[in-house]
Amino acid sequence: MNKTATTAEAEREPTDLPSDETSGWSAPSSKPVEEPPKRRHGWISRLRSYLILNTLIWLYTVVLGTISLIISVFYREGRLQHKFARLWSWLVMKTILSPVKVIGAAGIENSKPKVYAVTHASALDIPILYVYLPFQFRIVFKSELLAYPFVGWHLKRSGQVCINQQNPAASIGAVKSALRSLRKGMPLVIFPEGGRTPNGKLQPFLPGAFFLAIKAQADIVPIALVDTFALLPMNTYHIKCQPIEMRVGEPISTVGLTVRDTAAVSEKVKASILALQSAPRASS
Repeated sequence: MNKTATTAEAEREPTDLPSDETSGWSAPSSKPVEEPPKRRHGWISRLRSYLILNTLIWLYTVVLGTISLIISVFYREGRLQHKFARLWSWLVMKTILSPVKVIGAAGIENSKPKVYAVTHASALDIPILYVYLPFQFRIVFKSELLAYPFVGWHLKRSGQVCINQQNPAASIGAVKSALRSLRKGMPLVIFPEGGRTPNGKLQPFLPGAFFLAIKAQADIVPIALVDTFALLPMNTYHIKCQPIEMRVGEPISTVGLTVRDTAAVSEKVKASILALQSAPRASS
């Protein structure tokens, strides 16, 4: 993998962008995924979540988010903001009483730049990643998040990468910056589904989701976060405390591939994630 790119290459690369024909997706496997027995969470769980857990999480967010934003006025590179995000995430994970077991931890290392492709089923996926990926990384996020107070401000001012994955050509500046960072050794985290799943099922991968990995010739590491949808699905504030698993797959090489191989890479990553999701739970 090249760590640097010539100026000429950096200027040319964003024009070599994937089209729908070369970067489509294939439907996920129809193989049923084993689901653990459903837990019962009654009114005590709801009261604990609404009155205690959510209150504490909002407190952490406002206090640490404000400090991080102030720091961003002077330090726009993102390393200090990442440390604050990790502290916030650690506090959140301690608060929600949901232990995380990491399966395949050998795949989590940063000897060379990697792109981590992660399932996205819950707002609590973010703190899990900050705690259990033990190194600096940047998140590729969708532009719609910029409209949210605090969240959008922090994403924009902490070195995260805003790319329109459905049309990477509209984000040429961000593409160039992300490629430079990736080649210099900064790992990227992407959510190839584009956003949170509304039903707990793996959603279609967006065109261009693996464009950066292929252009940088970086390995892609699939990660399945298991049971985070049950922990906190969309459109609810009821956190159902329970054990979580973070399953890490084998790295998928992109060496020698071009953007014309995006569809094949997408299928391979999706198959790996589906296999991770369908694997039996690890014994305690």
